Amino acid sequence: MKTVLLTGAAGGIGTRLRTMLKPTYPDLRLSDVVEPKDLRQDERFVKADLSDLAQVEKVCEGVEGIIHLGGRSVEDAWEVIHPANIVGTYNLFEAARRKGVKRVIFASSNHAVGFYRRNRRIGTETLVRPDSRYGVSKAFGEALGALYSDKHGMVVTCIRIGNVGARPLDVRRLSIWISPEDIVQLIRIGLDHPDIRFDILYGASDNAAAWWDNSRARQLGYRPTGKAEDHRAHAEAEQAKIGPDPVGDLFQGGTFCSAEFTNDVKRAGP
Repeated sequence: MKTVLLTGAAGGIGTRLRTMLKPTYPDLRLSDVVEPKDLRQDERFVKADLSDLAQVEKVCEGVEGIIHLGGRSVEDAWEVIHPANIVGTYNLFEAARRKGVKRVIFASSNHAVGFYRRNRRIGTETLVRPDSRYGVSKAFGEALGALYSDKHGMVVTCIRIGNVGARPLDVRRLSIWISPEDIVQLIRIGLDHPDIRFDILYGASDNAAAWWDNSRARQLGYRPTGKAEDHRAHAEAEQAKIGPDPVGDLFQGGTFCSAEFTNDVKRAGP
């Protein structure tokens, strides 16, 4: 794959990944609503607002593959989530279709299934159970990806990202952490593997405390090298500073579940 577009290039994950992806995809086109502060001379940046279809079409011109990290990355009011993650994701897929883009990697999230309890091990075939408006937007993006794959033949990979970072920051992240190197590996599978039409993969490293069955990713050749267990002492020390969350500690989505929660915990989540 020659020309690859990375949306959300100025965000936390985008900033980390763009230098790691460049050796494999030298014609990497970066896009965001703001220019990255540390843009290098050898990097190509095109500003685009995802809520404006014409701008998204322009940035998709001549692109073969898209890594879609753009949009609001945390929970927020619907008035913020809707244009960034609902309208923006629709515009991304529709612009990709109009411009003949072959493959799209959609950055989904663990929050699309956040209301599953922590004593459940779930696969990619389970029903979505979003824990927030943000999680709803990611479930929407997965459904949209399936539509564009089945109706228009686009090759789509949705990665339900856990938490990307140098190491897990608390006990919850011991189950969902993914190293930057491992998420790059998943992205490369999504952009290059010949057997994908539409797939959902979990963005997690080789974590002993994993809640997710990531066997499909392994079938496609994923061999994670990161191990959250190597960082358990740090995660437990940080967890002690946070304290308990009577609702969030029950569910995989953590504080995204407990925020604004008004239900009886016995009635929430499978």
